[in-house]
Amino acid sequence: MIEKLSKKRYSTNLFDVTQDIIGALPLKLVEQWLSSDQTYADALKLLDSHKVIGYSVSSDSVGLTKLCQQNGLLEILAIINQPKKIVHGYGKAIGGESVGIWAADNTQMFYPDDLSASTLVSTLLTIQDAIAQSCHIKIGLGAHYGSFYSISGGLYGSEADAIEDIAENHTCGGEILISQAICDRLPNHHNFTIEKRNDLVTEIGNIYRVLDGDRLSGLQPLNQQYPIPYSEDFYADLLEYETRLTSHTIDQRFTHDLIDKYIQNKVVVLIESRSESVETHEVSMFNQLSFSALMKDIGLRLLNKTSAEEIKVVSSLAIYAFDDAHDAVSFAQTFRQELAKQDITCRIGIDRGEVLIFNLPFGTKDIAGMPVNVASKMAQDKGEFGKLYLSAAMRDVVDVREFNEIKYNVSGVEITTYEG
Repeated sequence: MIEKLSKKRYSTNLFDVTQDIIGALPLKLVEQWLSSDQTYADALKLLDSHKVIGYSVSSDSVGLTKLCQQNGLLEILAIINQPKKIVHGYGKAIGGESVGIWAADNTQMFYPDDLSASTLVSTLLTIQDAIAQSCHIKIGLGAHYGSFYSISGGLYGSEADAIEDIAENHTCGGEILISQAICDRLPNHHNFTIEKRNDLVTEIGNIYRVLDGDRLSGLQPLNQQYPIPYSEDFYADLLEYETRLTSHTIDQRFTHDLIDKYIQNKVVVLIESRSESVETHEVSMFNQLSFSALMKDIGLRLLNKTSAEEIKVVSSLAIYAFDDAHDAVSFAQTFRQELAKQDITCRIGIDRGEVLIFNLPFGTKDIAGMPVNVASKMAQDKGEFGKLYLSAAMRDVVDVREFNEIKYNVSGVEITTYEG
């Protein structure tokens, strides 16, 4: 039995901070949860007004880790911008709405309950055709019809998590996976060619690969920006870079000017806390949001604002950027200790290199760059809870003699990390 969470764990002024500090973290909802008996019935009552029914469609790029080692950050941002525009343009054309801010290479769309499953699947096939014809990278798509919770611009719930995981971890380039619930909504005599993925066992039922079927040949993508994380000036420059990249007219001077203008060298600290397992997803979700608020609180207390900044705290994940490598490691170790005092374990990845830090609505931030990917690979993909991982690039600037060297392969990329 997990100990009932209490507001006493938090700084007294945390729940009074302004929107530009909390970002997408629903602190008021967390405060209501902490003030309740924290039962399943309390969770359902708090979530009732946030419940939505429809389709959740997630995507993830394939082969990006290897591309990041072969190309510069600006080129990567231009490459992943292409499929995001297509997913959003066609999705909006059939009544879909974007979910969250699309800062990374993945996307998420929500489609209303009254959309036919046939129209959605045809649109997904149309999207994959367009990406295959014009983009430098492929994506995998996962779609599910079900019940979700729409909170602070995000889509929550066990079903949303399940299809996002399927898209991110179980699709290959150009693949479309749909759930049993979508198959059940297709007409009896549909002309889609689908096959069951027998290797996937999920909590949302059987998963099927869409191999072929009708496209929406007359569908025109809406020329609207996806929820970009960038400033208008940077996005305009990124589009110009993308145009030159596509037409092979890019020159070194233009690239160097953009790098000097936007790119920074930072040390990235990525911290993931361990989610507590409880009987119901709704209670687990509130507990996770409460732990996120705790991570937000700890970070705000520990950060030296002159040399470091919080990038974001979302779900079980927190990301910070530092100028100094020693400050970053010290912060990470202290953060781990502070969580341990609350009986919460975490795993941490730290890397350094070129990043782009951009401002989001309400004054919050996000980040892109290889150091974020490497920190994630070390901590989330291969790391153990309770451990801290330094990259090979960190070895050059901090003492790693008390750390254990580990080598492994992730997504076709050889990684050397130092565990402590």
